[in-house]
Amino acid sequence: MTAPPGDPATADNVAFWDAMASVHGEGADRYYDIDALAEGASSMSSVEEAAVREAVGEVAGLRVLHVQCHLGMDSVTMTRRGAQVTGVDFSPVSIAKARAVADRCGARVDYLLADSTALPETLHGRFDLAYATVGILGWIADVDAWMRSVAGTLRPGGRLVLVDLHPLFQMFATLEPLVADLPYAFDGPHVFDEDGSYADPDARLAATRSVNFAHSLGEIVTAAVAAGLRVDVLREHLDSDFDPRGDVLAREDDGRFRMRIGGLPAPVLFTLVATRPDEQA
Repeated sequence: MTAPPGDPATADNVAFWDAMASVHGEGADRYYDIDALAEGASSMSSVEEAAVREAVGEVAGLRVLHVQCHLGMDSVTMTRRGAQVTGVDFSPVSIAKARAVADRCGARVDYLLADSTALPETLHGRFDLAYATVGILGWIADVDAWMRSVAGTLRPGGRLVLVDLHPLFQMFATLEPLVADLPYAFDGPHVFDEDGSYADPDARLAATRSVNFAHSLGEIVTAAVAAGLRVDVLREHLDSDFDPRGDVLAREDDGRFRMRIGGLPAPVLFTLVATRPDEQA
């Protein structure tokens, strides 16, 4: 079930992401290059770009909901391409920083503090695209509630683009040696207490305790179907142009990052594209 307000897991994760937002984009990390964004660079990876292009083509003129937006850099990128973007996140510091980033970039983005598993009725049925990428479902106890909530924001014919860590990749703390610290599928909360960030391993956080949840690919797809969505695309990616966890993968000779187990590549990311069917269908 979704953790209710005041639940320790929710409180821990809000505090943790407030702490992460405080150190991200401060010039020392490898993920959040706000200077480059302000100069006009895209913040989206090749997998994210391809997923959006396949789902909706160009975003110009579309209403986009950026779910769990953190610093909102992709919100800025899509706004520059002509989308009307609303970003939501449960971290007050993330939302405040996202607003500052948008202001610096001269981008008009609406930001809202909200729990992605219980998005407010004011967002229901409004969006052509709900976009959520990389580091999403591992923070969600109830993937069914997440899918119902996000699906509810789509207009008929609207599409969900979810790009996230593959559950197999998310299992492993290290590859050499091969050490697993999460299961493949849901079995309840897993508590971690560690300093540093995927964006800056040397960062010192004001809050270090977090709670993660595993969800198998089967659970995720089934949740999408149960929420009334039609699954159009499910892809598993054996490589990426960045390390989604910051310090687990090594860059190979072709510049791509891969997870190899016994020398063989295994999936790093997955893409799910799903549609809210037309009401008359």
